[in-house]
Amino acid sequence: MPVNKRICARCIYDESVPSISFDESGVCNYCHMIDKLEAEYQTGRHEGEKNFQAIVEEIKKAGKGKKYDCVIGVSGGTDSSYMVYWAIRQGLRPLAVHYDNTWNTAIATENIRKVLTKLKVDLYTHVTNNKEMDDIYRSFFLAGVPEIDAPTDLALAETLYRAADKYGLKYILEGHSFIAEGITPLGKNYFDGKYISGIHKKFGKMKMKTFPNMPFWTFLKWVALKRIKKVRPFWYIKYSKEDARAFLEKEFGWQYYGGHHLENRMTAFNHSYYFPTKFHIDYRNNSLSASVRSGKISREEAIDEYYNKPPYLEPELLEYFKKRLGFSEEEFQRIMAQPPKYWTDYKTYKKRFEALRPFFYILMKAHLVPHSFYLKYCFPIKSI
Repeated sequence: MPVNKRICARCIYDESVPSISFDESGVCNYCHMIDKLEAEYQTGRHEGEKNFQAIVEEIKKAGKGKKYDCVIGVSGGTDSSYMVYWAIRQGLRPLAVHYDNTWNTAIATENIRKVLTKLKVDLYTHVTNNKEMDDIYRSFFLAGVPEIDAPTDLALAETLYRAADKYGLKYILEGHSFIAEGITPLGKNYFDGKYISGIHKKFGKMKMKTFPNMPFWTFLKWVALKRIKKVRPFWYIKYSKEDARAFLEKEFGWQYYGGHHLENRMTAFNHSYYFPTKFHIDYRNNSLSASVRSGKISREEAIDEYYNKPPYLEPELLEYFKKRLGFSEEEFQRIMAQPPKYWTDYKTYKKRFEALRPFFYILMKAHLVPHSFYLKYCFPIKSI
């Protein structure tokens, strides 16, 4: 237990989490947020399952006569791999979509192959030029901000929209579960297309040619004009990450990669070293808090894991990062020692999202933007 630091009485979020507050019982506002989402979506209950079955029928109807009826982003991780299996089991005809930032682990690549081959699911892949991608990553490291892996997240979203549009599809299925993962508090971590292009323009050396960025008006094209919906089945149905992992291993010979977000080397660098070392951010508290809320582990076990054990760091990962991005040991240490900067130090679309909150509320209700996007992007941030 940390000394003189208040911790939620129900999960393990502490007072260092951005915009956190506690009720009279010591329970944090994020636990209450999860409770509200669970009640709204009736997650894992008969009503939730029934509601999502109606969405499945809508997907089938919209995709009638087409080769596919939805797209699913795949990374080789647990959630996306199981999502493909689950969709097939529902009678859907998904197209798997992968954004390759050229930092995949061999395990992740092989997991994608194993699952899609056995299920006979086609794969659509967008690969960014590796030198261009490395230049983008290098620019974010030089900018001194936490979101070094944000370009991958946004590029995946853009690639999913492009694939859906190419095949005339109106549904994207995402493998996120707020029960299993929680919802990352927005504060020190934020990104959008303007943020990415601005940082790269300032610190990068190459032009963005193959990187699929998403400017504001492109985003509006996908959600308001094309009306491509993003749906998260695990927000409705009963889902256990542990059970899914065991099933994938048995059914497909799928292999675990060591931890949440560790299937990609850049993501692993971000979560295992960069976040906790430079910014004192350790996002294990999201999944550990989720496990405590769902009764999978005790609060005491989660506190011990989070506060007394460091994140797993793959051997040679730091050397791989420095060598690939062209940083000497001296340069690397100098940049790591510089004061952190945050998204508030650079230009973003954040104020625009806030100003258009009523509009995005309507899009959220129509499943055209995720509920989590509305909660995290369309309201002012109290603190970072």
